[in-house]
Amino acid sequence: MRALLLATAALLGLGGPARAADMKVEARLAGHAVLPAYSMALPPADAPRDALVAGKFTGAAREDRPGSLPGSTGPAPAGRPTGIALPFVGQPVQGFSGIKPVEGEPGAYWVLTDNGFGNKRNSGDALLAFRKLRPDFATGQVAVEKTVFLSDPDRRVPFRITHEGTDARYLTGADFDPESIQPARDGSGFWIGEEFGPFILRVDAEGRVQRVVETKLDGQPLRGPDHPALFVGATPTAGADFRARRSGGYEGMAMLPDGSRLWALLEQPLYREGSDQPEGPFLRMLEFDTEKGDWTGRSLKLRLAPGAVAIGDFNFIDDRRALVIERDNGEGDASLACAEGQNPPGCFATPARLKRVSLLDLGEPDAEGFVRKLAHVDLLDIRDPEGLARQRGDRAAEAPRERFAFPFVTIENVARVDEEHIILGNDNNLPFSAGRHLAHADDNEMILLHVPGLLRAR
Repeated sequence: MRALLLATAALLGLGGPARAADMKVEARLAGHAVLPAYSMALPPADAPRDALVAGKFTGAAREDRPGSLPGSTGPAPAGRPTGIALPFVGQPVQGFSGIKPVEGEPGAYWVLTDNGFGNKRNSGDALLAFRKLRPDFATGQVAVEKTVFLSDPDRRVPFRITHEGTDARYLTGADFDPESIQPARDGSGFWIGEEFGPFILRVDAEGRVQRVVETKLDGQPLRGPDHPALFVGATPTAGADFRARRSGGYEGMAMLPDGSRLWALLEQPLYREGSDQPEGPFLRMLEFDTEKGDWTGRSLKLRLAPGAVAIGDFNFIDDRRALVIERDNGEGDASLACAEGQNPPGCFATPARLKRVSLLDLGEPDAEGFVRKLAHVDLLDIRDPEGLARQRGDRAAEAPRERFAFPFVTIENVARVDEEHIILGNDNNLPFSAGRHLAHADDNEMILLHVPGLLRAR
């Protein structure tokens, strides 16, 4: 018996601390703040007049009349109206994709606005920007304290941009699709991960491009179908050389606390070389040396949770552990899922089934390069015993009042706030997403979660 006990102890680490194995831990709502969906900003005074009306190319043909194109979540029979129409007068304050606390300003956060309206073709009049926000969880409001528009006045972008012939050369969603942001440690600017290339951009504190870095994996260029060097072949069967998926570039990009390295994480699995099939149910993350401004050649892998198809954001909490959002492509509360033969707008055709924040350990990858998952919280099963939710949305009448969910198709912002809390935000894809309500465009929501069990997992 003694021998058996000793052998068991050895297998368990001989009395050492138990190692987490992607355990589910509790999340409690500690705050909820909302920036209304219809929030607009004026473009810079020196921007082209084209930027005064955004969304002119989101329909089947150009449309200059503001409010003439009704927003919806997609075509019939699954699509639902969102109640907001475009084009918009001004630039929408939406599409938050990437968050980072502002150094030295507790309660303030940098957030990145993505390419505009979902693709390269329709976003040429959407100006790219990042913003400083301050959510007030006591009042439920979100203040936009600063907006910085991206530009290329020094002509550092190595291809023709939409506003090529202007002096300021503001960048648009036809030029880049920025999805992740990290402030440089010395305060001189920001690193931005984007999806079209995919590229890494270095911009100064005023959003002016300093460098555009091509991606390399295993020493070879890695490109997506929207890379500016690619074009449609001369015959229908002519292919293009790319492995990253459309909208599958750097959705998450985490920086080590000392600022020496970036880990750029692809949103979706790569294609196998010469194939239209994924190389596996996992994502690649690539290491970038910020001092040298180049890739180190090192890469790791993240195995997706069953049911997840992509990640939403990625941020370190110390020198080896990092938060990552894993998600499916559903939106809406599953209690109102469409029954067989039923179609929207009275139900959700593809409700949210998997939305989670996982804690990773990059310090001990296995022999195949896979990082370890320590724990996760379920964003569809958040406790709200104090009734802090500002809105719960459309769900079945019998749904528990003490439970809160974040059922958005794209949840793309997560960061550590302190030793017990994290902050999350959705990308509301204005006016094309409606996950909170059946027929109401999603607001920009920010939630504060009390998750000590997650942040302490090792």
